[in-house]
Amino acid sequence: GGLEARGLNLSGARLRQADLSLAVMNRTRFSNADMRDVDAFGAVFSSSNFSGANLTNASFVGTYLQGSNFSRATLNGTNFSGAQLTRATGLTQSQLNRACGDSSTRLPPGLRIPAC
Repeated sequence: GGLEARGLNLSGARLRQADLSLAVMNRTRFSNADMRDVDAFGAVFSSSNFSGANLTNASFVGTYLQGSNFSRATLNGTNFSGAQLTRATGLTQSQLNRACGDSSTRLPPGLRIPAC
């Protein structure tokens, strides 16, 4: 972990099982990327684009995701415990129903997430 980069274009990248723990990757394009089983514990992805990305079983525990776009992202089993998502866009309740979080998960107004 500990990668620092900004503005990377990783659209469509195969990042399955990548360790992005504690990475700082602001304004990164992850659109349509394969991010299944990624570990992004404590990472910072502000204003990043996850549209259409497959985040199945990814761990976003304690991850900072303010301003990030999740439209059409697959969030099956994605763990958002402690994640900061209050200013995330493109999130729907049906997406979040397949993900999980905890009491410290911060979501946009009107949305909720099942407990892990």
